[in-house]
Amino acid sequence: MTVRTGRAVVLMIALGVAAAGCGGGPRGASPSGGSPTAGPPTSSSPDGGAPTSGPPADDSPAPPASSEAASPPQTAPAPETAAPPASSRGLVAGRYQPLWPFATEAEADAWRRGHRAGGRDAWHLDPARTAVRFARDHLGFTEIDRAVKTVRDGSHARVHVGLTGEGSARPMIAAVVHLVRFGAGGDAPWEVVGTDDTTFSLTTPGYGASVDSPLTVGGRITGVDESIRVQVRRPGGGKALGERCCVSAGGEKARWSAKVSFTPVPRTTLTVVASTGGHVAEVERFAVTGVTVAP
Repeated sequence: MTVRTGRAVVLMIALGVAAAGCGGGPRGASPSGGSPTAGPPTSSSPDGGAPTSGPPADDSPAPPASSEAASPPQTAPAPETAAPPASSRGLVAGRYQPLWPFATEAEADAWRRGHRAGGRDAWHLDPARTAVRFARDHLGFTEIDRAVKTVRDGSHARVHVGLTGEGSARPMIAAVVHLVRFGAGGDAPWEVVGTDDTTFSLTTPGYGASVDSPLTVGGRITGVDESIRVQVRRPGGGKALGERCCVSAGGEKARWSAKVSFTPVPRTTLTVVASTGGHVAEVERFAVTGVTVAP
């Protein structure tokens, strides 16, 4: 190759590079030289999945959320050591009113320590005995003296408490008492959290409602010549805070209603009790619900 030919080749290469620099990149390329974008990302719901419709239909506690199945949260998850929401503090299993025998989980834990040390009050580990004591000792329904049937499902138990009426060989079912273990572990005691209504219901006030005095209480009843007594009771027993007696009722799923006054103590969990009887026993059916006094 001659010198003149070499210079010509160098000049041609330089002109080619300059032309490429002025002409720009290929159409559609990003200014930074990356791959071209196809448009905005597809929109989705804020939490990445379908909205939830509320708690489970039954009264069993909702299962803990799985990090593998749950949609990504909108905010950073709370640490595992964070305190539970204020609305669930003091509740049994995060959702049930503690009616009896313990007012708080701290009381339940204190019993647990005492039981481990000396085995005291072992009846707290038996839902049937706890339910009968609740009706007989706490509510004062002395004729109710037996657990006719007990149905356990994990940390829940339903105990059919009853009595034997005069002239009857079979026991009468007075109520189905719902209990839940207060705390975790096999030695967590049983706590009464309410009743399952049957032919005698207590639907007002709603379970867990914030209430004040006077309190409107009501529900439905099936029966003849019924006489309903309503009481408001504090945790731990003792005399009722308020009482109304007696409300005449009867019919097929007939409505009944009453007002009862009591001395309210803010933020206190109370047991509202409705009972009826007088045919073969003083108390033949009862229903309870748990409420909280307004701040």
